[in-house]
Amino acid sequence: MQKTSSASVRFIFATIFLDALGIGVLIPVFPDVIRRFGHDPSFVNHYFGYFISVYALMQFVASPVLGSLSDRFGRRPVLLVSLLGAGLDYILMAFAPTLGVLFAGRILAGLTGASMTVASSYMADISDDSNRSANFGMIGAAFGLGIIVGPGLGGVLGHYGYQAPFIAAAVFNLLNFAFGYFILPESLDEAHRREIKLSRLNPLSSLMRVLFKPGMRILIWIYFLLYLAGQSHPSIWTLYTQYKFNWSTFEVGLSLSFVGISAAFVQGYLTRIVVPKWGEVKALNIGIFFSVVAYMGYAFSNYGWLMYVIMAVTCLAGVVGPAAMSLVSRDTPPQEQGELQGTLISIASLTSIIGPLIYTDVFARATAEHADFKFAGAPYFLAGVVCLISWILFMVYAKTHKVSAQTAPGSIPSNPMVH
Repeated sequence: MQKTSSASVRFIFATIFLDALGIGVLIPVFPDVIRRFGHDPSFVNHYFGYFISVYALMQFVASPVLGSLSDRFGRRPVLLVSLLGAGLDYILMAFAPTLGVLFAGRILAGLTGASMTVASSYMADISDDSNRSANFGMIGAAFGLGIIVGPGLGGVLGHYGYQAPFIAAAVFNLLNFAFGYFILPESLDEAHRREIKLSRLNPLSSLMRVLFKPGMRILIWIYFLLYLAGQSHPSIWTLYTQYKFNWSTFEVGLSLSFVGISAAFVQGYLTRIVVPKWGEVKALNIGIFFSVVAYMGYAFSNYGWLMYVIMAVTCLAGVVGPAAMSLVSRDTPPQEQGELQGTLISIASLTSIIGPLIYTDVFARATAEHADFKFAGAPYFLAGVVCLISWILFMVYAKTHKVSAQTAPGSIPSNPMVH
């Protein structure tokens, strides 16, 4: 039984790792893929945004659907179908003959990529009080590792052609499908399964309930704006660095891996030191400050090596997420934590949908051949402004509610979010 449980944990780790890997591995090569169907820079910039947004939209829609299906039919069949679908879909995108087929493949990738919801449910099924924290820690580690490895691997494989990253992602998913098919047991017994209700399939229902809760609106906007600013990286980094510094896919992948490593260091190690020492509010203020500096630095950087310096100097921006999550959940009752966390995911997904559309459109307009004033860093400048607005809102909230770094848990009325 212990061996089976251990194999299940490894399988879930691999599944979530591959979800994140699938997101990251394609980022460095997607512009080259789109250029197969049109070389106009504006065309490439806009469709790059469309492809990122449609993936996020499909995950936003599919997550509650796959979760409910797994509650009804079990985790194993839903996970296996998702992995098989993802593997076949990557092959489809690798050899897509038209832009429409490629777009359809990206839609399918978003639907199958929503398997993280089911994988997390599986992990909850096989955990108890003695190992629950450790097992869910594995989920975060798997996702973080995939985000770090993905862009670097995509950049390396991109040297062998735009198809190579897609084929590699397909092979990984199909191998994981085979492993799950022969090894993975079902985690949800028949007695704990439930019928599918339409209300559970609506990703907007819990979001609406929280949005209109008294005392939460301003923090919801802060959280939304910070996540929206954060979407500038996946939306524009490849286009921006290739345009401004003429980076290759390898250099783009390497730089994105550096971003991931820095974030993992700050969130996995440094946060445990600075947040308890400073308190959530002070840590959040400092983190947002460094975020603004970072985005403005990227916007005006004239040298590729300077991008690495900015990333290193402003790495404390990474404390924003953990500090915000601690502040958000600190005054939320236990029975509302699940809904709150689901709402945070929904908000993050929404920014993943609209962010790429905004930033790629701004980039296309700011670098167009006949633009009155060319400024390639415009998307990052916009991200810095968005982040600055969230900072101002947070200072207003902190002053209004008399929040301080020494505020005791439970003393903030109805506290919800910030990122």
